[in-house]
Amino acid sequence: MEGENHTGLSQFLLLGLSEDPELQSFLFGLFLFMYLVTVLGNLLIILAICSDSHLHTPMYFLLSNLSFNDICFTSTTVPKLLVNIHAHSKDISYIECLTQA
Repeated sequence: MEGENHTGLSQFLLLGLSEDPELQSFLFGLFLFMYLVTVLGNLLIILAICSDSHLHTPMYFLLSNLSFNDICFTSTTVPKLLVNIHAHSKDISYIECLTQA
């Protein structure tokens, strides 16, 4: 009988941006700052459009939807990146990868 490979992997291995611990703390702070600015800026756009009745036109409706989509996209990818940088873990399960996709 021929031998077969029955290896079952349940995770992907992610490559990081740097292996240097000092640079990883800088990257963590940089990505956290960019994430917070992105979420805060998009929330301000949505709140400005919702609060002013003059901005209830199709163009501003589109802009608020784009801001909401940007918040959703960054909230699915960046927190996992921050956890990987902070915990020095470089793996992601298939389920987490499919959820992000």
